[in-house]
Amino acid sequence: MARTLHRTAAFTALGKALMKGTRGGPSIGKRLAALPRMMMATARGEYDGGMRVAMMAAATAYVVSPIDVVPELFLWVFGLVDDAAMIAWLAGTVLSETDRFLEWERQRASILPGTVVS
Repeated sequence: MARTLHRTAAFTALGKALMKGTRGGPSIGKRLAALPRMMMATARGEYDGGMRVAMMAAATAYVVSPIDVVPELFLWVFGLVDDAAMIAWLAGTVLSETDRFLEWERQRASILPGTVVS
């Protein structure tokens, strides 16, 4: 049940992000360009994407891992279905997280650095 909810949320986020992108939202190129900045800001502790960025990295490693070839050899379609579900979740998560990060960058740019004088 929980997996179904997570997949549903990922597909919903993917659909929303794709629709938003066609209606004036950030383009896929801007989102992909934001990924390295998001990872660096997370590593520096400036952005709060720690666990989400780690899960995206783990999902990417799972999809490109050669160890995952074994289920495809024995289970054919079922071995490919888990990869397809992981790619769909990863795409939805990357789209929603980069949207959140780009909004964080916009808000951060509007704040002037300095100290409060009393």
